[in-house]
Amino acid sequence: MSTFDSDLAAFVTATAAEYGIPGAAVGITLDGAEFTACHGVTSIDNPLPVDENTVFQLGSVSKSYTATVLLRLVADGRVELDAPVRRYLPELTLADEQLAAEVTVGHLLNHTAGLDWKLDAETGDGDDALARFVDRLPELPVIAPLGARASYSQSGYSLAGRVIEKVTGLTFEQAVRTLLFDPIGLRHSFFTAAEVLPHRFAVGHTADDNGELSVLRQWGDNRANNPGAGVASSVADQLRWARFHLGDGHTADGESLLPTPLLHSMREQTAALRASSLGDGFGICWFLRDVDGVRTVGHGGSGYGQFAELLTVPDRGFAVVALSNAGPDAGLAFNQAVLRWALEHYLGLVERDPEPLPYDAARAAEMAGVYENDMMRLTIADSGTAVSIDARIKPEIRAASDTELPDDLPFADLGLRPDDEYFVTEGGLTGQRGYFSRDTTGTITGVDLAGRLFSRVP
Repeated sequence: MSTFDSDLAAFVTATAAEYGIPGAAVGITLDGAEFTACHGVTSIDNPLPVDENTVFQLGSVSKSYTATVLLRLVADGRVELDAPVRRYLPELTLADEQLAAEVTVGHLLNHTAGLDWKLDAETGDGDDALARFVDRLPELPVIAPLGARASYSQSGYSLAGRVIEKVTGLTFEQAVRTLLFDPIGLRHSFFTAAEVLPHRFAVGHTADDNGELSVLRQWGDNRANNPGAGVASSVADQLRWARFHLGDGHTADGESLLPTPLLHSMREQTAALRASSLGDGFGICWFLRDVDGVRTVGHGGSGYGQFAELLTVPDRGFAVVALSNAGPDAGLAFNQAVLRWALEHYLGLVERDPEPLPYDAARAAEMAGVYENDMMRLTIADSGTAVSIDARIKPEIRAASDTELPDDLPFADLGLRPDDEYFVTEGGLTGQRGYFSRDTTGTITGVDLAGRLFSRVP
């Protein structure tokens, strides 16, 4: 049972007001004690008070469930992380045949498979959605040799979800419910709108140029993206999920779901990240990041006008969860402010932003240009006094979509750092970090943003 913390409640209320957040739910667990603070309403059109059981979209925090299900299958001897995916999906084909033959389950879970971010493929809401998605994967660009670098891939997790289906004989959603939701007691965690509707749930909001909020009608992504972004859950359930990962692999009722060493192996670094706001590296799914010399383990997510963060500090028995329902960037800024405040208030850990270098006209001109991946286009501009970034879903993707897509992020300013690195100083994506990549001739060929590679357009 959660208890009241007046400092937490005051901070959540003030910060939600500062960022114009209609509704938010924040939870803390520390050495067995639990605190929650809820603010505002589920929807400005049909308002209900947000409480600890209100269901929010988790976005990419969902990946932690997919990875943990696969670890359960590893514990049962039904999956090996080092095994080729084709052991479980003999039918797998990709744009690169050698990659298709050699990519392992582990490569999918730490984003080192060399697959681009996201395939824009609508494969329906039927039980064959993931199978049909995998059939479309030859359309997905390969952006790096196998294991050469970490690049965040939603499609890689869809492929991992299909492995779960083939091994268990269940749909992906049934497998997650059977192997995780039910035994851990996650009673307010769901995949479908039909499951969510009988419960109190938050809807996403977006702001126009004048800051006026409106409700987003889209709920969630298509079914093929459930392994990477499909879970909807409450702050109470997310605290329970955090306690499971901070613990020894047993449920509150004493049932052993995972051997402790295997569960905790998810926190061990398997791939490094450079100049990334996601963290210093990937474990098995989790983002790993040091704050004030202390290792943190977590994952963030975004949906349609909703944002989620789950961050743990295993050495301190600590976790913080932040859920909010305003976009395109207010919810992200609110959640990040909550995480920073919670780390400092409860643990005395202070996260410090890097200092930008002075504007350099030669560097700025070299970096300016258009960069793309399969879904988005970045325009990096040099004004003569500063560098900025504009991140947008490609117009052709919007035009071809049958569903409402998330809003584009506001224009943002970049602060340049040594060694071709940068961070976003203000505007959309404030605090995000990344770097520019070069070929053997020294020419800039790409830019990393939020762990995703965008290739330069000639």
